[in-house]
Amino acid sequence: MGRQPFGGEVAELIASREVLPGQRLLTWRAPGLARRVQAGQFVHLLAPRPSGLLLPVIPVAGFDRVGGTVVLLADERSPGAELLRLHDGDEVRLDGPLGRGFSVDARSRHLLVVCDGTGMARVRALLDEAVTGGRQVTLLLGVGSAAEVLPSWLLPDEAEYAVATMDGSLGHRGGVNDLVIDYEAWADQCFAAGAWSLLGQLAMLARGRDGRLGVARLGRRPGRRITRTAARRTSWLQVALPHEAGCTLGVCLGCVVDGTAGPVRVCREGPTFAIDELVLERPR
Repeated sequence: MGRQPFGGEVAELIASREVLPGQRLLTWRAPGLARRVQAGQFVHLLAPRPSGLLLPVIPVAGFDRVGGTVVLLADERSPGAELLRLHDGDEVRLDGPLGRGFSVDARSRHLLVVCDGTGMARVRALLDEAVTGGRQVTLLLGVGSAAEVLPSWLLPDEAEYAVATMDGSLGHRGGVNDLVIDYEAWADQCFAAGAWSLLGQLAMLARGRDGRLGVARLGRRPGRRITRTAARRTSWLQVALPHEAGCTLGVCLGCVVDGTAGPVRVCREGPTFAIDELVLERPR
């Protein structure tokens, strides 16, 4: 196993477990990728070569640096669905890690993670990292019904797990954002992934959080420069934007979204952003 001259790393499938019908958690032996990846980053599937001009984006749903493994959450309705046809011992070629991962402030002790069913793959690795780092973490999941609720074994045992279903068949009846208010004072930082509608609603909640909690923000000191990484690390809300295919070179412009300082490319400047970097309230 190893990174090849023409790009990518050969990864061997060593375990596969069904999560929900049409969805499996796949564990790959890929030591080079496991050493470099961060929560929130993604990979491209180079081989077997998928159809289409652009490569599918597959978020890294977990990793073990010591064991040299990475985990992907494959869904028959999402890019990389061809991975579901593979068996233990089969090999693929993965390129990555790609994009910018989440930035957790070293001072944060309580992390709130919010997602829907499509966003779990982008935040699951962060749950593992938080627990390993001695932090407390709560996951809020929003789905349509109990049939879509992801099993608790996907999470570390130490993580708190709360569910919202639109039909009220399990947990809170309504949207997952209804639950955020109950945790916003507890959480030092919040991380989210999912549909644009979910992220847009979270953005509006986050921008009203200081007022609800009575928090005053001091202006930046004159002449003091703050890097993008530092700005993301100190933001209360970071989001991983959805994108399904791209070039990762920033040249196709197929993943451009509105930023507060102008257009940004999800594959290069993201996929994770501080909420203050984006314009998310517009319906998509």
